Amino acid sequence: MDYIHLNEMEFYGYHGALREETVLGQRFRANVSLAVDLTEAGVTDDLQKTVNYAEVFDVCRSVVEGEPRKLIESVAEEIASSVMGRFAAQVKGIRVVLIKPDPPIRGHYASVSVDITRGQFV
Repeated sequence: MDYIHLNEMEFYGYHGALREETVLGQRFRANVSLAVDLTEAGVTDDLQKTVNYAEVFDVCRSVVEGEPRKLIESVAEEIASSVMGRFAAQVKGIRVVLIKPDPPIRGHYASVSVDITRGQFV
């Protein structure tokens, strides 16, 4: 299996269980890895034989900047299902790490995140 990785994408969204999060919003970072067969793309140098990661970025942006959700688990799930649905012919599996760098939790930590894997991802 081969992989395409989109690393440290950053968006602004209004997800969270607390009212302040849905009113003020906050930054979110996402890492998305796609399990694909890149053999033909590598041999032919043809964009049509791979997944256009600019289009994957657009899907991620529309989800994170879209409808507010209470849980980042729900946001990650929507990213995974949207990407898998749109690129079903090429993408065999997906891993989504959604990071909330500044959640409203007292204490010292770098961030909180969820990490989900769907489909065939070895």
